[in-house]
Amino acid sequence: MNNYKNYFRKSSFKKDKINAVLLLDLIKEKKPVNFLEIGVLEGVTSRNVCELLNKINNGNFKFIGIDLFGSDIMKNNKKEFTPISHKIKNPFKWIYFNLILKMRPNSKESVEFLLKKFKNSVNILKGYSKDLLKKINLKEIDFVFLDGGHSYNTVKEDLNLLTRNLKKDSIIICDDYNINHYGVRKAVDEIKISHKFKDYGRFAMIKIIK
Repeated sequence: MNNYKNYFRKSSFKKDKINAVLLLDLIKEKKPVNFLEIGVLEGVTSRNVCELLNKINNGNFKFIGIDLFGSDIMKNNKKEFTPISHKIKNPFKWIYFNLILKMRPNSKESVEFLLKKFKNSVNILKGYSKDLLKKINLKEIDFVFLDGGHSYNTVKEDLNLLTRNLKKDSIIICDDYNINHYGVRKAVDEIKISHKFKDYGRFAMIKIIK
């Protein structure tokens, strides 16, 4: 079993270590070399994934992370994103980020700092997934963790771009499939009949078939 570390940062898996470990176990099982994460937040999952990819590929892997890093104009849309306070309550954490690092935990620079151990393997991109996915060579990607915008339109657009362009047998893990007020389930259910699908509760797994 794999461990999931929080690295002194906020993560949607902070109170859900069971599914955090499940995600890492699925990655270990599939052994991807080229990984894409859509929705990085503070980089906690990114760091855990990179540690695992580095181990199973003997340092030979590529990781791409996409996020808005606080520039989201729809941040108050609860159908799109889970409202997360970025106010730092822990005084030691406040000192670390504000006085030592002088970075916001959810900034692009802060995530790159967290992943600096793997800087030759990592590419962090700031912007909307609908734009950036068109600029990435998705045919090189083996495994996608989709945890960006959660509205139906956003998930549908992301999935359309991914399923059309990923190579055969690539894996997409869609987060929050089990939360009804988002559009994740509806978007996934509309395409799952065209691909191999498995319901893990919180996650929906889609395997590309062509």
